[in-house]
Amino acid sequence: MQTPHYRILGGLGSPYSLKMRAILRYRRLPHVWVQINDSHNEERAQVRAPVIPVLRYPDGGYHNDSTPMIYELEALHAERGVVPADPGDAFLAFLLEDMADEWGTKLMFHYRWFRERDQVRMSEWLAYDRAQGGGYAGIKAFADRFRDRQVGRMALVGCTPQNAPIIEDTARTLAAIFEAQVLERPFLFGARPSLAEFGWYGQFSQLIVDPTPNDLMREIAPFTVRWLMHMDDLSGLEEGAWRAPGEALPPAVDQLLAFAGEVYFPFLEANAQAIADSAETFTVELLGRPYTQAPFKYQVRCLEQLRRAFVDLPAEARDRIAPRLDKAGVLARLTKRIVPA
Repeated sequence: MQTPHYRILGGLGSPYSLKMRAILRYRRLPHVWVQINDSHNEERAQVRAPVIPVLRYPDGGYHNDSTPMIYELEALHAERGVVPADPGDAFLAFLLEDMADEWGTKLMFHYRWFRERDQVRMSEWLAYDRAQGGGYAGIKAFADRFRDRQVGRMALVGCTPQNAPIIEDTARTLAAIFEAQVLERPFLFGARPSLAEFGWYGQFSQLIVDPTPNDLMREIAPFTVRWLMHMDDLSGLEEGAWRAPGEALPPAVDQLLAFAGEVYFPFLEANAQAIADSAETFTVELLGRPYTQAPFKYQVRCLEQLRRAFVDLPAEARDRIAPRLDKAGVLARLTKRIVPA
């Protein structure tokens, strides 16, 4: 009898696809990886928003959106979970994973489509992934169409020439945080990886492939590059313990929270205010410079979920992590309400 397995319809150029594949590998959940192409359109249509990865569960149902799937897998499988056992640490990991998904992806999108060298190489590689042969002419034709579409979307997601210095400064800041962290210990919340590490793995996995950020990462964060290669398949890692009560968190956690207070939450709040005001764009000061983009409703949901998750914490856990969040400039933003101007 064949063992039921998961089926991941994804792509090597998708940070969320590699994030989910790495989690399934670490959790030793039987799965099949499928590089998506046009022959899978019928399966993609099984989910409301046909974005990858699309995960077919053993019961035949199709799902996507990586964070909800992580929590669904936690409910379905007890072994080798990626949500810390301590509720306070679980919230911190959720916050850091959310920041990877919603801000970290700007690093990938910017570096992939800002400079011509990256546009050319990655559009052709992504076209090759879809075509798997057929000759260069067809690959190049698809690559040109895809490149034009993605470059045309840059302003929509905030990856403009005006915002480029802010995005690249945050890339360097985050790379420095992880470089110091991985030289001391591989994980943030004990001797096992959490959803936070997998979230950042997904985004950084693209930076070590695309030409310009690959050069940058190997120059300023070479051990992070190697750490990412380990994160890709942790199926052989013995299941370690989450950190013990009273055991100190590594500096990287507070540094990432400080980044959230300085960059991520101001961005989320400005986005939510723009949606509340029915504005077409918003501008927020980040790192002392104006950052402008169109608002997204999905990121309003992200902010609401973070606030709800914090409120729903057991009182002891909420009180315990509140000073850490306050020091990072995050606590007040978790309790603030957005009202139309």
